Amino acid sequence: MSYDYGLWGIVAANFLFVIVFLISFVKPKRKYEWRSMGVTSGFFVALFAEMYGFPLTIYLITSVFGYKIPVLNPYQHTNGHLLAIFGVGEDKALLVCQIGGLLFGIGMVIIAIGWRKIFKGEGGLITDGIYKYIRHPQYLGIFLMMLGMLVQWPTIITLIMFPILLITYLRLAKREEKVMIEEFGEEYLAYMESTPAFIPSFK
Repeated sequence: MSYDYGLWGIVAANFLFVIVFLISFVKPKRKYEWRSMGVTSGFFVALFAEMYGFPLTIYLITSVFGYKIPVLNPYQHTNGHLLAIFGVGEDKALLVCQIGGLLFGIGMVIIAIGWRKIFKGEGGLITDGIYKYIRHPQYLGIFLMMLGMLVQWPTIITLIMFPILLITYLRLAKREEKVMIEEFGEEYLAYMESTPAFIPSFK
């Protein structure tokens, strides 16, 4: 029976890739922004640790909940997905993983597009490009990256952490908007009325 875990080098490489990308493009500056990034880091540490390091969810399901896993080798990497664990089938689990990867990639692209507009804006209020349709594209990108990873490799810990992260970034967005209102006043209030926060409007 093969054991496709314990690959801590891959855990570290994936984590560093994601965190360096997020810090480079989101660029947290204030203390509360770094706190949010810290929670996000915890999410990805837990995710990659279970994806390649130690299959905690499999152990919990089998030992704590007493579930008999239908696959012959639950510690083979392709069987580590929760759908595979519950007998949905390896092919369907792999398809779901690809959908999750697509969501993750879309999130990265949205973050990069939002950063590019901010970089070119040189401190002014940006209301064109992607910001014409959504006020917080970078946070939407983070949501999609996390959602994509939840679809690709759901675990008990990340399923618990995901709603906490959503609330964290919703609060962060509200704090940032207070700063923007103080800086741009009525101009930003008008922008808030015409542009949704997270779900794009194409009217």
